[in-house]
Amino acid sequence: RLHDRLYDSLTGMGFTPCKSDPDIWMRPCNGHYEYIACYVDDLLIASENPQGIIDALMAAPNNYKLKGTGPVNYQLGCDFCRDEDNTLCFGPKAYIERICLQFESMFGTKPRAGYTSPLPNNDHPELDDTELLDDDGIQQYQSLIGALQWTISLGRFDIATAVMSMSSFRVAPRAGHLERLKRI
Repeated sequence: RLHDRLYDSLTGMGFTPCKSDPDIWMRPCNGHYEYIACYVDDLLIASENPQGIIDALMAAPNNYKLKGTGPVNYQLGCDFCRDEDNTLCFGPKAYIERICLQFESMFGTKPRAGYTSPLPNNDHPELDDTELLDDDGIQQYQSLIGALQWTISLGRFDIATAVMSMSSFRVAPRAGHLERLKRI
């Protein structure tokens, strides 16, 4: 199993898993720490010498076949770039663009823009009495909830309360609830 093999490799290189998240690995190195974040078979390395870690993982006895190595520009739906001060920045732009394409495929139209808030002021979705969605509508609703929850994880915290409110209806959503999600 890859996870067990990676565990053996990283501990052999002096990395230890973080106590709060065992898929974050760290080791001290010349007065600072080096980090490796693992997600299934995806690695993100933070180090002054990431190539040294990559070379060690690819060397015997590890023999990992790594692809897509180099400076990070996209991982798990998150875009990475450097600003004018060379500070590493991230955001969900590409992921949101992908969600918009899925939206267009699902509903036959692009998402409407121009809203100033995720939900209208004084909205009460719990009072919605529009018709219940059919199985296809429920699937669309749940798909949008999942996509929006990941968008929050990638940094769009401004929609968190609205998505959390609307996710409470995911078992039996109504047409009005789906319209609210489309707005978000």
